[in-house]
Amino acid sequence: MDALKALTRWLTDPALSKRKKFLSGLDLFADLSGSELGRVAQGLHARTYRPGEVVFVEGDIGRALFILESGSVELTRRGADGKPVVLYALKPGEFFGEMALLESLPRSATATATETSRLHLLYRSKLEALLHAEPRVGAAIMGHLARLLSARLRRATGALASLPVPHA
Repeated sequence: MDALKALTRWLTDPALSKRKKFLSGLDLFADLSGSELGRVAQGLHARTYRPGEVVFVEGDIGRALFILESGSVELTRRGADGKPVVLYALKPGEFFGEMALLESLPRSATATATETSRLHLLYRSKLEALLHAEPRVGAAIMGHLARLLSARLRRATGALASLPVPHA
């Protein structure tokens, strides 16, 4: 009977339902069923950041992907003069830090909340657990990340190809 109560509580949890609805609108999770979204939603850690609060710093070792539910986050990188250069301003529904799901390397930018922002963190350890327990879920997420990174590489290669070649 306790298991039935726990299952009923889980199925009717309004916070989980809200999180699943939010996740269902993201391309990253487009290939997942409702129950699979529920498993992902359970594995996410939600956190609210205040304006000016740093999410992570360039050079930190990445351990999680961040999904922006509300607010805004700015990605910056130190310029040659040591001052921050804005790379991108994220809007709700976008995610960042995805390379941390693939490798344990230093972050290439600093992320800072520019207004009160609610983020969902997917830690690499949670994704690995999903890959073992729910291979289809993990494979769908990893497949989307692979397509995203491939598209970014094509854009970067195209941008480099259009640069003028310096003369010797």
